[in-house]
Amino acid sequence: MKRGLFVPPFDPLADAAVMAELAASAEAAGWDGVFVWDHLLYAEPVREIADPWICLAAMAAATSRIALGPMVTPLPRRRPAVVARQAVTLDRLSGGRLVLGFGSGDDGGVGELSRFGEEPDAPRRGAALTEGLEVLAALLSGEEVHHRGEHYVADGARFEPAAHIPIWLASRWPYRRPVRRAAGYDGLFTIGLTGPADVEILRAWVACERTRGEPFDVVVAGLPRDDPEPWARAGATWFLTRVGPYDLELDAVRAVIDAGPHAVR
Repeated sequence: MKRGLFVPPFDPLADAAVMAELAASAEAAGWDGVFVWDHLLYAEPVREIADPWICLAAMAAATSRIALGPMVTPLPRRRPAVVARQAVTLDRLSGGRLVLGFGSGDDGGVGELSRFGEEPDAPRRGAALTEGLEVLAALLSGEEVHHRGEHYVADGARFEPAAHIPIWLASRWPYRRPVRRAAGYDGLFTIGLTGPADVEILRAWVACERTRGEPFDVVVAGLPRDDPEPWARAGATWFLTRVGPYDLELDAVRAVIDAGPHAVR
C-alpha cells in the first residue's frame, strides 16, 4: 500500500512556496504522494486559502518522484476543457506524476457553491460531473471530440499533447452511485468509512461494475495516529494521512511530514 499526505492549503499553508517546501520534505521523508484540497471557502476558523493548481505547479517543480494532485476538484464548478489544458501542462511539468481527483462538490455549510451562483441541486451536479468527465477524458485522449450535452459542448475540438492521467472519483460512504461512476476510471476515494471492513464492500461493488482490466485504486484517509495496516489488509491501495483543516500550525505539519509514512503517533 502507498502512503500519501492529504493537505489543505489553508492559513499557514496558504502559500505556494510553503506547499512546495512541504512537498520536497515529504519526498525526502519517503512519502509516495501529496494531495491538495480544492476549496474557495471553508468553515471558520479557516481564513486564508490558496489555489490548489498553482500550489501543485510549485510542488511539481520542487519534487521529482512523488505523486501529486487535487483531492478533490469539484468538476461541475470548473470547465472540463480548461481543466484538461491545466492537467496536461501540470502532468508534463511533473514528469507524469499527476493524479486527478474529482467530485461533484457541495455547499460545505458556507455557501461555497451558492454564493457564486453554482448549481445547488446535488443530482444535477452529479449529472454534470458524469458528463464533464466524459468530455475531459476525451480531450485528454488527443482525439477529435464531438460532444453537445446538457452541460458542456466540445465541437470538433482536438487537444494536443495527449496524456494518460489517472482519475480518482470521490464518494461518500455508503452511497453506491458514485462507486458506479468511479468504476469506469482509475480509482475511488471514499470519505465517511466506518472501518476497514467497508473497503472490502467497496471492492466488491467495484468488481460488479468494472469492465476494464487495469489496476484500480481504493484510497482512504486517516489521521497521523491511525494505523494504516488494517486498511491495507482490507484492500486499500493508498492511505492518505490528513493534516488539519483547522488550527493548522506549520511546525506541527512539518513534524508529521518529517516523521515519514511509517510513523504512527
